[in-house]
Amino acid sequence: MFNNSDNNKCENCNINKINIKKITKIDYVIVLVGNPNVGKSTLFNYLTKLNVRVGNWPGKTVLKYEGYFEYKNKIFKIIDLPGTYSLLSISQDEEITRNFLLFSNYDIAIFILDATNIERNLLLYFQIVEITNKVVIALNLIDEANRKGIHIDLEKLHNKLKVPIVPIIAQTGYNVNILLDQIINIIDNKIEIKPTKIKFNENIEYLIKEIENDLITNYPELSNFENLRWIAIRLLAGDNFIKELISKKILHKFLTKQENVFNKIIKA
Repeated sequence: MFNNSDNNKCENCNINKINIKKITKIDYVIVLVGNPNVGKSTLFNYLTKLNVRVGNWPGKTVLKYEGYFEYKNKIFKIIDLPGTYSLLSISQDEEITRNFLLFSNYDIAIFILDATNIERNLLLYFQIVEITNKVVIALNLIDEANRKGIHIDLEKLHNKLKVPIVPIIAQTGYNVNILLDQIINIIDNKIEIKPTKIKFNENIEYLIKEIENDLITNYPELSNFENLRWIAIRLLAGDNFIKELISKKILHKFLTKQENVFNKIIKA
């Protein structure tokens, strides 16, 4: 159970602000993802100490926030993705978040989970782990859950989801150093992550596998692509965006090239 007295501990003294103009290399790229109002921006501001660059996402009016900080002699770049409730690409925010997770280069995604509203937040979480295994959960607002008498069995939750879960308070920085240590261990392959994914009934799972096989037959270079299951699920759901990529014969270009190629195609 969370202890309020822990709030006063100086746990994050090793998180340092850095001069953006003097950055010569970036060791790790991390992204923040989650529902609106779960504390993403609060954690972003805490880590970066407002040491940020603000622009727009390519071809969009939505603001893009990139920040930088140093921890244990490593330079981190952190990107705050738009808050969203799903990755179905209905709104601009959903499209940006989905496409970044699917097509861009990053080391790990921090999923911000509201400790007072876990069930609702997990809908987005399960969509994210269909796209990537590179996920760690920051269980935010643990103090608020404690005040409301909500007890969270972290061990049971971890056993269900199969990803590292770190209870934090983004506002004060409680446990943020532990979160960063977990991230470093994951990126350095000291912790293996195999998130639990939703299993559908036998017929749907058969169709998903058939679509995956068809994709590999048509695009052999995708045989080792980790997001192939997600592509198959979206095709089964009638995703017009993915269908259009296939009809234009550019799906494989989307999935195998770097972010700058993705952005060029989006603008075309």
